[in-house]
Order: sequence, then C-alpha cells, then structure tokens
Amino acid sequence: MSSSASRRENTISPVANTLLNGVFLILSFLCVMPVILVVIVSFTHIDALVNDGYQFIPKKLSLIAYESLFKDYGTLVRAYAISIGITVFGTALSVMLMAMYAYPISRQDYPFRTFFTFFLFFTMLFNGGVVSKYIIFTQTLGLLDTYTALLLPLLIVPFNVIIMRTFFQSTIHPALIESARIDGASEFRIFFRIVLPLSLPVMATMALLGTITFWNDWFNSLLFIRSEDKYPIQYLMLRVLNDVQYLRSNVQLAAQNPEMMSNLPDESLQMALAVVCMGPLLLIYPFFQKYFVKGLTVGAVKG
Repeated sequence: MSSSASRRENTISPVANTLLNGVFLILSFLCVMPVILVVIVSFTHIDALVNDGYQFIPKKLSLIAYESLFKDYGTLVRAYAISIGITVFGTALSVMLMAMYAYPISRQDYPFRTFFTFFLFFTMLFNGGVVSKYIIFTQTLGLLDTYTALLLPLLIVPFNVIIMRTFFQSTIHPALIESARIDGASEFRIFFRIVLPLSLPVMATMALLGTITFWNDWFNSLLFIRSEDKYPIQYLMLRVLNDVQYLRSNVQLAAQNPEMMSNLPDESLQMALAVVCMGPLLLIYPFFQKYFVKGLTVGAVKG
C-alpha cells in the first residue's frame, strides 16, 4: 500500500519546474520593481523628473533630496529613536495584551466567553469617532503631548484578537490544558509555559502586523503631539513634505528666490522620505516571514 502510494505521489517534470521557477522569478521581480524605482527617483534631479518623468536610468542624478532631508541630522535621529522605542515597546505590549484577551475567550469552559467575544466584535463595527477619541485622551485622561497617547489607541486590534483566538482553539488541545491542571499548574503557568510557546507562529504574525501599525502611524501624532522634540519619524517626514510643498506653492517666495525654488526637491523628496521610512521594516521582515503565512492560515481554519 505504501509503495503504491509513493508511486502515485505528485511529481513535476524538469521542464514544468523550470517554467514555474521562471514565472515566480518574474513575479518576484515585478514586486521588487516599485521599490527599486522609488530608490532611483529619490536620487534623480528635479529637472530630469520634470522633463522625462520616472525612469529606471535617469539622465541626471542629484543628492539634493537627501541633503534637504539630513540637513537637521539630530532631529532625524531623535525621531527615529522615538519611533523605534514606540514600535518595540508598543508591539510587545500589544501582542501580550491581545494574547491574554484571546486565550480566555478561546476556552470553552470560560463562563463569560460569549460576552467578551461579542464585546470584541462590536468594537469592530462601531467606534466613537475622532472627536470623542480626542476628548477622552486629552481631557479625561490628560494624555495630550505624551507618548502614551501614541500607544493606547493601537494596543488592541479586534481582528487580530479573533485570529489569535481561532489559533488557540485549533492548536491548543483541551486535553493538554487539563493534564497541566492535574499536575497542579496554575492558569498563569499554563498560559506562559504551555500556550505561548506553542503559539509562536501566530505571536510572530501579530508582532509583524503590530510593528507595521506602530511604525507607520502618523495620525495619532497629528492629534496628540504638540512638541517638535516628540515627533516620531512618520509625522516628522509628513511635516517636512508639507513644508516643502508650501514653499513651492508660495508665489511670492518663488518670485524672490527663483534659483532656490527651482532646485527645491518635491517628488524626489517624497521618494527619499519613503526610502528612509521603509528601511527598518525591510530589515525585520525576513525574521518574521517564516511564521507569517503559517500564523494566518492556521488562525483562519475556523470562523
């Protein structure tokens, strides 16, 4: 039986294997092409962009976008440090809180499982809006111009909690929990010593999603941060871009300083900002990649 089963195993011919590899190489290159184009445009002179548009081989190169961006090096480094700190601390706290929420509602013997699941699902459909959020954070909690205001709104993502709950239901067998109870393990010991080590794929997946969320967040900074020395990198980049666009649209300034305005980067600066901001994510993604697909697919087995 085993020999006949082995003979019936799916095999692929060398020609088909070569064709499939070629197709995937082309698709991979098409995915990387926009990133390559962004990097090239960030080094392209404004005159070449105006005359020729975006090109992979520009006629004229320039570092003016990066010179404008790194002119105030200390501010950029400080913004990077703030974003890294918020992202690392926020991601770790977010994953732990979501796991501690998802695990109880995944247990069939938890008496309030239905209530907290409905409460979680309800927040996916309705929210209080930006005005009520601003009032609560600034007047009720007094978190205006604090880093805490950048963390709290993003700590619990209901959809991610549901994915984690489904992963726990489909992966952590009740008999394993019961056997640990018989051995005298407490609920906290079961959670930290058994559940979390077995849930590494979904934890890594949620950590990657959380990292992207915290790193790319600029809207909460717009709402709550007032001090320039507390700007994270995304919001700082937005301010720089808005300042440059304002200068280019100022007719009076353009008439007084035509040479400066002609050399002021716009589109190349946007691409330089994108290169600076996406760097850390490109570095950390390979470490989470092997867990990402598994965490999402296993967590999507049940509804």
